[in-house]
Amino acid sequence: MSLYSKRGVSAQKEEVHKATEKLDKGLYPNAFCKIYADSLGGDAAWVNLMHADGAGSKSILAYLYWKETGDLSVWKGIARDAIAMNLDDLLCVGIDDNLLFSSTIDRNKRLIPGEVLETIINGSQEFFDELKNYGVRIQYLGGETADVGDVVRTIAVNGTMAARWEKNRLVTNDKIKPGNVIVGLASAGLATYETAYNSGIGSNGLTSARHDMLHKTYGARFHESFDTMLDDHVVYIGPHQLTDIADPSGYPALPGSPAITIGQLLLSPTRTYAPIMKVLLERYFDKIDGLIHCSGGGQTKCMKYLPGDFRVIKDDLFEPPLIFKLIQEASGSDDREMYQVFNMGHRLEIFTDAATAGEIIGVAKQFGVEGKIVGRVEGAGKKSLLLKKGTETIEY
Repeated sequence: MSLYSKRGVSAQKEEVHKATEKLDKGLYPNAFCKIYADSLGGDAAWVNLMHADGAGSKSILAYLYWKETGDLSVWKGIARDAIAMNLDDLLCVGIDDNLLFSSTIDRNKRLIPGEVLETIINGSQEFFDELKNYGVRIQYLGGETADVGDVVRTIAVNGTMAARWEKNRLVTNDKIKPGNVIVGLASAGLATYETAYNSGIGSNGLTSARHDMLHKTYGARFHESFDTMLDDHVVYIGPHQLTDIADPSGYPALPGSPAITIGQLLLSPTRTYAPIMKVLLERYFDKIDGLIHCSGGGQTKCMKYLPGDFRVIKDDLFEPPLIFKLIQEASGSDDREMYQVFNMGHRLEIFTDAATAGEIIGVAKQFGVEGKIVGRVEGAGKKSLLLKKGTETIEY
């Protein structure tokens, strides 16, 4: 059993999928988000979508960092995480404008004061204001903020995003086919719309990253930060303090800061690809056959949304950013588990033709985001995924 499973979490969410398998799959079962007929307007040419996601256990890292440093601004990053995880899922069905967002924040009032709530809520509005500059308009409808100390140990920051959209402007993944190439957009670096280096961590796998990276002393000092029913052998087993300076030796120099800490790497806000996708969907909509957000499930996520028994081969992946190398060194996890839990270097995949791929990569470059062809789709007798990393081959 993997460390991930021993901590009570699952990269593939098998039990969740089983619990929901009898639900209506919507109009387009292969689409990244569920899409339904326009019950709001009753127009057959339009559809409705509603999607829920959040910052996950990354909020616990923010709690630890805030308690240790007193830096309230870390909660703005958590606000962005909850929004970007919703927004980038909806981008994968072609929606890039006129969205509604409602937040859901559950806190233990004894430990999380009002100033933290204010920072999260104000940080959300700041993010929406920034996105508006790129033509991505999101209306903030408020939401539910509940004091439920008997339910949550610290704080859970989630949200729901909704839209009404034209049916003929959807990306449903039904067009994915053999011959497609896959353009990956980097999760790490410094985009033109970001203010600091992004480690690429996103908001997935943070339970594993937290326990594998951080020192045992965090469990001793902050009992509220973990499930005390867990075996002590899987709780905070790492070598690092959040304020330790990360050693980038042997790795390209990190832009934006000559002295970046372990905490800053782990809490780097989830990158949204909305400014880039706004342009791509306007210019190349007819050439985009599929879109995948490599969130929960990491590099295996694409298998869930293939419209046929195709074989996906990813044989030119990004060099894993520093944060993933540090996590792997601390945990001792093999590549199979790492690529199944984390994005490992790219968090958005665009399925298209080879000619359009070059133009897509050029647009991403204008925003300071590296893009490259990471793989391709081939015909096969069953759905499968082959990852090649150097001389190693991993098959799922």
